[in-house]
Amino acid sequence: MLHEQSPVSAPGCYQCAVMTEFWLISAPGEKTCQQTWDKLMMATTRTNNLSTNNKFNIPDLKVGTLDVLVGLSDELAKLDSFVESVVKKVAQYMADVLEDSRDKVQENLLANGVDLITYITRFQWDMAKYPIKQSLKNISEIISKQVSQIDNDLKARASAYNNLKGNLQNLERKNAGSLLTRSLADIVKKDDFVLDSEYLITLLVVVPKTNYADWQKTYETLAEMVVPRSTNLLFEDQDSGLFSVTLFRKAIDDFRHKAREQKFVVRDFQYNEEEMKADKEEMTRLSTDKKKQFGPLVRWLKVNFSEAFIAWIHIKALRVFVESVLRYGLPVNFQAMLLQPHKKNMKKLREVLYDLYKHLDSSAAAIIDQSAVDIPGLNLSQQEYYPYVYYKIDCNLLDFK
Repeated sequence: MLHEQSPVSAPGCYQCAVMTEFWLISAPGEKTCQQTWDKLMMATTRTNNLSTNNKFNIPDLKVGTLDVLVGLSDELAKLDSFVESVVKKVAQYMADVLEDSRDKVQENLLANGVDLITYITRFQWDMAKYPIKQSLKNISEIISKQVSQIDNDLKARASAYNNLKGNLQNLERKNAGSLLTRSLADIVKKDDFVLDSEYLITLLVVVPKTNYADWQKTYETLAEMVVPRSTNLLFEDQDSGLFSVTLFRKAIDDFRHKAREQKFVVRDFQYNEEEMKADKEEMTRLSTDKKKQFGPLVRWLKVNFSEAFIAWIHIKALRVFVESVLRYGLPVNFQAMLLQPHKKNMKKLREVLYDLYKHLDSSAAAIIDQSAVDIPGLNLSQQEYYPYVYYKIDCNLLDFK
């Protein structure tokens, strides 16, 4: 077959420092496809060092009829966008789930057990998943069903995990923050209260630290029937202290009103051991459930990210095959090539490729704006038109806020 295995450049470290954009192109085979490859290498690496290149191996796929290819061209474009969106969703959700360890997300985003750049530069068609004896349409339908299933499963799993995480965060928020708003259940003890008294009640009051002296001087006189020397400091945060005070039930409203005038805030709190125990148990349950679900969820995301990414690159291969046959005709004779542009040389690389391939299409006298051209069977939506088949693959899949 014309798409031979090529020597692969050593991948190196493929993290953020590396240019993650690839240009997947094809050009017609000359006397041999090796000549097409050699010409590209001469123009882009040996003379100018504009890109790192690899042959991109596409097997002998079933061509089918021209009508089918034209229809498939549009369908594959839509499928490409859909699968890319699912790949990005899985990657982004992996980063969300890893939370504080999201710097480790890159090492979990693998395809077939290798980093993405290694997978792309050493791409081999997966005959078991996508048998090449099937028609192109059947292969695209296999991919579509597979990735739709991943998308649906992701929605269900994300919804369940997010609900659990949200409920836990709400409880954690209640147990943190300022004394004015946080739950007091884990701060107070039974001994801090006068309980089961028909006449007396213990209130909890938040006092700014700067007002401690005022509180001690005035709390007994904020209402009638405050029990003398009944205040205790139970807890402090950065700004305030939580004091208990005991008084007669009938004086509650008066005490609350006068306390507010002095910038002392009476918290609504009744000591109820059953309720407090239930809250603590709920928090423990949610925390345990989250830990239990975390491992299996991360494993599922890793496996299905790999599956979706592999499917995505196979779609790119299908698109190159279909567009190359539509552009260059039969018999099938083209070389697919993967270019990793060097960042500062992208414009120059584009010019060199234009010079190399402008003879393939006289209408591409310049890079044609999409709105100005409509060539049946060539899916050109949302991308520039070049005289050679061209698709971009961007491995930067995460949008870190």
